[in-house]
Amino acid sequence: MKSNGMEGLVLNEPFIFELQGAQECGIDIPEFDVEMQDPKNNIPNDLLRKEIEGLPDLTEPQVIRHYTRLSTWNYSLDGGFYPLGSCTMKYNPKINEAAAAMPGFANAHPYLPDNLSQGMLKLLFELQNDLTEISGLHTTCLHPAAGSHGELLGMLLIRAFHEDKGDLNRTKIIIPDSAHGTNPASAAVAGLQPIELKSNSKGLIDFKKLEEILDETVAGIMITNPNTCGVFESDIVEICELIHKKGGLVYMDGANMNALVAKAKPGDMGVDVLHYNTHKTFSTPHGGGGPGAGPVSVSEKLVPFLPKPVLEKDGDMIKWNYDIPKSIGQVRSFYGNVGVLVRAYTYIKTLGALGLRDMTETAVLNANYMKKRLSEHFNIPFADGHCMHEVLLSENGLEELGITTMDVAKGLIENGFHPPTVYFPLIVQGAMLIEPTETESKGTMDDFIDTMIALKGTAPDQLHDFPAKTVVGRVDEVLAARKPKLRWNKDA
Repeated sequence: MKSNGMEGLVLNEPFIFELQGAQECGIDIPEFDVEMQDPKNNIPNDLLRKEIEGLPDLTEPQVIRHYTRLSTWNYSLDGGFYPLGSCTMKYNPKINEAAAAMPGFANAHPYLPDNLSQGMLKLLFELQNDLTEISGLHTTCLHPAAGSHGELLGMLLIRAFHEDKGDLNRTKIIIPDSAHGTNPASAAVAGLQPIELKSNSKGLIDFKKLEEILDETVAGIMITNPNTCGVFESDIVEICELIHKKGGLVYMDGANMNALVAKAKPGDMGVDVLHYNTHKTFSTPHGGGGPGAGPVSVSEKLVPFLPKPVLEKDGDMIKWNYDIPKSIGQVRSFYGNVGVLVRAYTYIKTLGALGLRDMTETAVLNANYMKKRLSEHFNIPFADGHCMHEVLLSENGLEELGITTMDVAKGLIENGFHPPTVYFPLIVQGAMLIEPTETESKGTMDDFIDTMIALKGTAPDQLHDFPAKTVVGRVDEVLAARKPKLRWNKDA
């Protein structure tokens, strides 16, 4: 047993440095016997390492077995329900993996000329058109490698639009407090100043407050719709009209598009730019920081500023067009995270238009089923009417029982479930944001709901000790975040 120095974290698996044996080595490197021909390239002896310090000597089986054992501790969608609200973690059909692994896609080199890449380019072109149709906008750029990357591109396009008109005073972006959490950072990185807009008592954009802060310095607004309260912005058309009347543009964060696909088009609402998380809506789970893809659909007025190259059809050929005079330039090497895009294309083509509509309707139905059952036991803010694809709970009422949102989350881990998103959105005390997606059965949801209800009736002292059955117990999360130990020390 080895502690990493943080309270509550005890590992059964030794650190890889502790596996080293005196007679074990996985490689045998011969002595360096090549003389340097050019004296100017000689490296001073004091800069040459005599040996590799700090790395363990291990055989290949030792290394493989160590990391395979560690991998079994991970929670995955192939292993269980993953109800992360705002993240849309749905099961990834294996046909997606089969398509992405086809040699013609997996081994395609980005520097191949267009005439030797027509299969890949046709796939990307069709995906581009499908996403454009779903958005109700003019065209789509596939380059961004993540949703946050798509947000950044959207902000850069809005900024370029205003600068092209000579309107350099528009340096502010309005961001509702119910928007996706990365929006303020994306705006700031693009050189725009985020201005927070408080929600009203229904968890929606306060239209009167929006009118009050709109002026000639506002470049636009970033809206997440449905927002992170799981509520649809019912005034979206009027909001877009107001922003346009004041000379601004409307950006919509598409993290929650799983509630809209094939049912409602952001372009019809007045949105000017929208990013997708294809790794959310179109089924490639994105744990561990990747993989991701964040295509951006835009209205016609933003087309001149799109990153180059732009994918276009020229007769019978699909080609990359680099001749875009007003382009903001490249935002990523090559043409996007192609492996994830192939998976998204496969998901869309497998379901078709009617299947995508069923996907959306089932996701919303599942969330409302969970809301109905949980509402009898937990506080649900903004409870009027239906939720969209996710249901939001608060910890109101739990405090008097001596428990918190964190206790519920740890109790779910103890019972084999991944917790929902907790303490987000920030505008709800002790938030628990649950998104079942369309891939989960009624039986799975009932098991989860029953566990949530049972945890509320569990003795606080017992809950405070959860999880107890897992390899890693309850961690001091504040200490782990503020003073992480990232380097192994044999004397620690």
